[in-house]
Amino acid sequence: MRIAVVIPVLGLLAFVRAAGAVGFQQAAAPDPDDKPLAVAIWYPSSAPPTPRPFGLLSMAVAENAPVAGDHLPLIVISHGTGGSDAGHIDTAIALAEAGFVVAAVTHTGDNPLDRSYSFTRRNFVGRPRHVSRVIDYMLSGWAGHARIDPARIGAFGHSAGGFTVLVASGGVADFARVRQFCADHPDAWDCRQAPVAQTNGAPLSGPTAVGPEHDARIKAAIVAAPAIVYTFPPQGLAGITIPFQVWSAGKDVIAPPQWNADVLRTALPAPEYHAVPDAGHFSFLTPCSEALARAAPPEICSDPPGFDRAAFHREFDRAVVEFFSTQLRSGG
Repeated sequence: MRIAVVIPVLGLLAFVRAAGAVGFQQAAAPDPDDKPLAVAIWYPSSAPPTPRPFGLLSMAVAENAPVAGDHLPLIVISHGTGGSDAGHIDTAIALAEAGFVVAAVTHTGDNPLDRSYSFTRRNFVGRPRHVSRVIDYMLSGWAGHARIDPARIGAFGHSAGGFTVLVASGGVADFARVRQFCADHPDAWDCRQAPVAQTNGAPLSGPTAVGPEHDARIKAAIVAAPAIVYTFPPQGLAGITIPFQVWSAGKDVIAPPQWNADVLRTALPAPEYHAVPDAGHFSFLTPCSEALARAAPPEICSDPPGFDRAAFHREFDRAVVEFFSTQLRSGG
């Protein structure tokens, strides 16, 4: 499926507004192998929402309100390199409005406050474990766990979070492939991070596979602008059998589709594929407020000329909700 966005610029969102009632909580999920994981949780609630800041954005939610509904599906969100649990607020709210519980993790060592694992094997080995630990917490430790249907769990990942979701869904990457890739593409964004990887410890390249960390509880998944997909050998994606929705950005200079998202068109079993010709790598992040645009690196809030992120997200969020609603329907 090909989506072209040609809509007049409406500007950046300063306020992420929930049309219906959405509850919100922040929690910490235990990770026996490392520090506890910060988790932001959105969920259906009948309580009235009020404005609440979250990072440099604002959203209308009912904080710590009771959960509404039973047998609710769960979606776990994995952010990209250096991101956080605040990266996909509008998508999380859209899902919660549609009856999903959404748990967005902040990955240890690869977030705005701690980049010590970024661009290292430790990061990419740990990330899929984080997803599983969040699922564990949401099904047993979270106060509303009895409201979740453990048979209806999905995962969403952007950029490095896309790689994370692929591994958590049964993929096995081989980081020995990085050396040859960077020899062939020395100017690739990934390859130019090598000095950072050396500073942080074990670099990406190496003979050891990453995976399998297959969490069979995940029944459907979405990846947007997935990164380092070239690290998966052809057989490395053969273990993925669940439904996938894949989004690619035509003007992505961080994770170009030709060796990332496009690989998944034939490697995965009949994925629902969306190409967005004018989008950039960060176009899948929540539209920025003016405060975030001033504070964040320029590329986070900037899009290719003529691309309207706010308008695109109305279509993007709708498609995400529709996919998960279809694939995780009750009894499906």
